[in-house]
Parts: sequence; C-alpha cells; structure tokens
Amino acid sequence: MSGFRSDPLNGAASGQIAENAARAYLRGLRREVIESNYRTRFGEIDIIARDGETICFVEVRARRGGAMVSPAESVGPAKQARLSKAASEWLAGAGADSPCRFDVIEVELTGRTARIIGIIEAAFQPAGEE
Repeated sequence: MSGFRSDPLNGAASGQIAENAARAYLRGLRREVIESNYRTRFGEIDIIARDGETICFVEVRARRGGAMVSPAESVGPAKQARLSKAASEWLAGAGADSPCRFDVIEVELTGRTARIIGIIEAAFQPAGEE
C-alpha cells in the first residue's frame, strides 16, 4: 500500500467529529457532560457524563462504512481494562461516590458527517467485577 488516503480527514479530526456528535447526542438524552478527553497514564476517557446519579464513562467508537467489526466490538478486554483504571483514577480524584457504568456510543462517519448508530449502556463491567 502506498499510504495514500482517499479521505482527507486524519484520525484526530475524525475522532473530534465523532466526539462532538456524541456529546450532542448525550445532551439530547438529557445527560450532563461533565468532562471530555480526560487523560491519564492509563489512557483517555472520551466523555464523562452524568445520567441521574450515575457517572457514565463513555467510549466513542467511530467507523467508516464497510468496517469489518462494529464499533462496540472494537472495545476489547485490553481497552476495557485501561478504561476501568482511568475511571478509577477519575473517581478518586473527584471524590465521587456515585454508581458508575461504561457506555459505548457507536458513530458512523461519512466524510465530515457523523451519524449516531446507537448507545450501548453498561457495555461492559469494570475490570475485576465480572
């Protein structure tokens, strides 16, 4: 392969488009977006939101048409473990004692357009709690 991309958007730009759509979607569901792009030594949590009393750690997964796996399937055990550790760090730093869950928002990208496929609430259990 030559490395030529027919899509002019790079991964960061595509990710930003998907995350912007996901935040708007969450607000439409009346979820409070607390923080975006929370970075730790374990990795990044795309969106931290509140659904009532529950803290939601949201992974945004974007795919272009024709992808071999669904966006949700791409959140494997290693990614789940990193997200769990990052969430624990956020909860400790925030002094939060609320219930929490891990959600995945699936986004389909076409050019510069993002379409929300759906949200999978409680997509996985925190590492060590299965």
